[in-house]
Amino acid sequence: MNQEKIGKFIATCRKEQGFTQAVLAEKLGITDRAVSKWETGRSMPDASLMLELCDLLKINVNELFTGERLVMEQYKEMAEQHLLEMREQEELTNKKLLSLEIVIGWTCTVSFLLMVFAAALATTILWWRIGLLAGGVAIFVVGIVYCLKLEHDAGYYECPECGTSYIPSMKAVVFAPHIGRDRKMICPHCGKKAYHKKVLTK
Repeated sequence: MNQEKIGKFIATCRKEQGFTQAVLAEKLGITDRAVSKWETGRSMPDASLMLELCDLLKINVNELFTGERLVMEQYKEMAEQHLLEMREQEELTNKKLLSLEIVIGWTCTVSFLLMVFAAALATTILWWRIGLLAGGVAIFVVGIVYCLKLEHDAGYYECPECGTSYIPSMKAVVFAPHIGRDRKMICPHCGKKAYHKKVLTK
């Protein structure tokens, strides 16, 4: 997607509808600075705003992603291209989340071990040792919870029995037995319990 082209298209359509940046921003419940960033190609509209934005500008999502008005013959081709681009973007985002999970997990684990080691070597002052141990445990617990949240939010789990990709509840992810990122859960589609593989896209 060409953000600069899309931004110019948004500006043209906004002017055609007689909106200033401030008026469009007010209708969408955002700041006029956000609209300005779209129109200069520095950012894209949030997915939650796209349908409302298209409705206000009297365009469709395909035209928004393309940055131009489309004739009927172009619709199918552009729709497929945009779906592929969105899938690639989703996969990239999920890869980044899982990479962040690894970094945070290792950082918290190493910090915990260092604080336990420091507590073991600390002076005979009991409260100092307790403080180091408590701090290490707190860092480790918070880090693991955050890592589980990242894993839950990144991508989907795929049932090996029926092939359904789905997002389980956070509770199911936390309490499921696991091997790496594969978790033993009940499929909401077929109802069978198995180790469900982590996948980045549907």
